[in-house]
Formats: sequence, C-alpha cells, structure tokens
Amino acid sequence: MTEPTSRRVVFVVGSGRSGTSTMAGTLRTLGLHVPQPEVVADATNPKGFGEPRWVVDLHTELLARSNVQVSDARPRAWLDTGTTSGDHATRARVADWLEEQLAVGEELVIKDPRGAWFLGLWRAAADRCGATSSYVTMLRPVTEVVGSKQIYYGRMGAGSDQGAVTRTAAWINMMLHTERATRGQQRAFVHYGDLLEDWTQPVFALGEAFDLAAVKTAMAVDIAEVHRFIDPSLRRVTMTWDDIGVPTRLRELADETWQALDAIARDDSTAHQERCDQLRAAYAEQYAEAEAFAHSTVVAQRRAAAAEARREASATGEHRSGADRVPHAVRAMVPPAARQKLRKAIGRERASQQDRD
Repeated sequence: MTEPTSRRVVFVVGSGRSGTSTMAGTLRTLGLHVPQPEVVADATNPKGFGEPRWVVDLHTELLARSNVQVSDARPRAWLDTGTTSGDHATRARVADWLEEQLAVGEELVIKDPRGAWFLGLWRAAADRCGATSSYVTMLRPVTEVVGSKQIYYGRMGAGSDQGAVTRTAAWINMMLHTERATRGQQRAFVHYGDLLEDWTQPVFALGEAFDLAAVKTAMAVDIAEVHRFIDPSLRRVTMTWDDIGVPTRLRELADETWQALDAIARDDSTAHQERCDQLRAAYAEQYAEAEAFAHSTVVAQRRAAAAEARREASATGEHRSGADRVPHAVRAMVPPAARQKLRKAIGRERASQQDRD
C-alpha cells in the first residue's frame, strides 16, 4: 500500500484550439500552480496559454528528435515519440524538473497540446516524485477545431481543403490515442461549450473527482476572478462540415470519433472504450490506404528533387541528397521502410549519373 499524497499533477490534454488554455487558466486562477515562466499571450490566445515555457521547449525538442509534428496524422508517430522519450536521461531530466516545481506548489497544472505525445514520460515522472496524475481531456467539435486552426495558424498546403483534410486526420489520430493513453488513469472529459456556459459545474466536479484542495476550498474572490477570466465570446469559430472541404469517408470517421468521445464523457465504460479501439483501427487502415495512393506522387517529387539537386551540385561542385530537399510533410507520408529504399534508389541513380558524366 502506498501512502496518500497531497501532491497532484493535472495534465490538460486534447487537440489544440479545443479549450485547453481556458481550462488551464481556470485551474490556475483557482490556485493550482502553473510552472513559471509561461508562454506569453498573443493574438491567437489573448487570455494566455497557461503553458510552462520549459515544458513547451522540451516537447518541441522531443518532437524534432522524433520527426513528428505537433498535429501529426500518422498512426506510427506515437511509436516514434514513445521511443524518443523512453531513454533514462530524458526521464530523469523531467522527473528532476517536476520535483522542483512540486516544491513550489503541491498541486500543479501542466498544459501543452504537444504533451499528448509524451503522457507516458510525464506519468513516470509523477510516479517518481510521489505525485498523483490526473488528466482532463477537452472536447470541441472537430469542425470548430479545424476551422480555428485554419484561421489562427494559417492554411496548410496549396489549398484550404488540403489543410482541412490533414488537420481533420490529425484530430482523429490525436484524440483516439489520447483516449487510449489515459485509459485506466484518473481522468475526465470536459466539453468546451460546457466550460464556457457554466464553468462551475465541470470544474468543481473535477475538484471532487481529483481531490484538488485548491478547487474544493476556493474563495469567493477566486471564483469571481474566474468569472472575469472566462469569456463566452472566446468561442469565435463555429464552423460546420459545409464550411470545410473533407472527403466523405474521413468526415464520417471524424463524426464517429466525436460520438464515441462524447459517449465516454458521459459514461467511461468498457463498451465505449472498445468503440474507440475499433475507430482507431479503422483510422489506421484508412491512413494506410491513403499512403498507398500517394506513393507515386511522393516518388515523383523525390525524383524531381533529386534531379534539381544534381543540377545544383553540377553548378556548384557540391553534392547534396535529393531527399534532403523534399519537404518534411511529403517525407512523412512515406513509411520508414519505403523511405530507406527510395534513398538507396536515389543514391544509385546519382552514382549512375556521375558515371555517365
């Protein structure tokens, strides 16, 4: 039997633009500690992000080492980030930092949309520090999430539809794997709309469920401050599928994922968890098909990049891999095994060209 601990770490997770900043800011206002310094507010989030700068920098570093994007649609990206963050040095580094923060405040709130990729790393660190981990997953309709990202983070690719497709796929991948990663843990799912309409109900329910002293003993002045902090007008994007160009199959899978997560928010039962497992498998299958369809396009772009690299090398006397000139988004579409074969093929093609020269 482990002794009860007053140390608590609440991880606010979910897709970016889903209300995670509002939840983190609410918990901070009620007395939970957000490790300092925080990421500075900007036009995309005028009320503040509620994100510790150290955590964001760590996650950015680990994602770069894993060759994974913040919103990555690839199912195998979870394996890549798990491998990168599993080494002893990284785990010790996070545990040491977390211990320092718990010395400042025994109830922490840690939020960063990148954090969902590394929940195992943080759970191990919390365990090492003798702290109880809890998870709040924010739920917001996928069309609003994608629409908000299109507006505030810019459009991806050559057209808006391409960006919407990529972001919708990434939302499915992120939400289903986050559900799986937090399963069996102390967790709750909160609708962004419910938080804006009457924050007291979901937040005080969290205080009881997670045994958060700061929330359960909040003073009237703190409650009034949260009322001033939460602004319903922050829900500035209310798009529907009519506003976003997404293929029917992907749209249907996104809708089914939303329904499954909504069901879990009401009843975190085994049956609803199994439904998420089925959807995760269906998404992996659909993504594999998309990779297969796009293979010829990727190969063609690699060949074009290799040819361009040869022309530049011939002009400058330098030799640079054509693969290095292909955009990351394109390289990420090709499975690792196929990538290795393509690199070898490009190398043989370049050697053959040099022989002809």
